[in-house]
Amino acid sequence: MIPALVVAATVAALVVAALGGLSTVLRRRTGLAHLVAAGVLQLVLLVQLAFVLVGLALGERPPETATFLAYLFSVVLVPVAGVLWSRSEPTRWAGTVLAVAGLVVAVMVWRLLQLWEATGA
Repeated sequence: MIPALVVAATVAALVVAALGGLSTVLRRRTGLAHLVAAGVLQLVLLVQLAFVLVGLALGERPPETATFLAYLFSVVLVPVAGVLWSRSEPTRWAGTVLAVAGLVVAVMVWRLLQLWEATGA
């Protein structure tokens, strides 16, 4: 894993969370700014996924590979699920759904890095 991409994903996820929280406070539905921020987050996560898959193909393995892979593929699905759910939510709580998705991603990418860098000792 590339730590710089973890930081970039965290920043993008926190932007998504902030936009979602702001729209909830303002009693607004999610809009184009939310979709763009979630798209940037998704792009960063897919780039990280590609680098990790290349690393795995070259023989790098975290000690808890199954747990790592579960987190890896789940974190890529969270922004998609958050956007789909928020777009189908007709109330002001659509922003809250997106905010929670952003916070979940922010935590999951750091857990992924922790699992990747574990020594197994």
